[in-house]
Amino acid sequence: MENKKTQFEDFKINIKLILSALWASVMFLYIYGDYFELYVPQKIESLLNGQNLLNTPYKLFFATIILILPSLMIFLSLIMKPKWNRVLNISIGIFLTLFTLLVGASSFTEWRIFYVMLAFLESIITSIIVWKAWHWTKK
Repeated sequence: MENKKTQFEDFKINIKLILSALWASVMFLYIYGDYFELYVPQKIESLLNGQNLLNTPYKLFFATIILILPSLMIFLSLIMKPKWNRVLNISIGIFLTLFTLLVGASSFTEWRIFYVMLAFLESIITSIIVWKAWHWTKK
């Protein structure tokens, strides 16, 4: 039997707060990955001379849309009604899980192993988002 002095207070955290915190974690990992990539040899030179993956306005626009999703979900997870919140978290979570796994799988080089690790972690977190949203408790 546990002593009352060894018991810690705990309370149930609202699913909206959990989802928002998970999206914030994904966003931080995205930012870390992009920042650390600046240390990859010849990365800065390729950015300056336009010889990089995002070398057209349309590719840059597409990348912007991809990166907007988790940052918006931090806020939207808190304010949306449960039905649409659940649908959006599941659909965007699945999309970003698959997209991030693809990015990670295509980044297997010595200088981008950090990117593979971050992509793996991002995929785990977005999978947790999908799972949490899927198992959202009903009244």
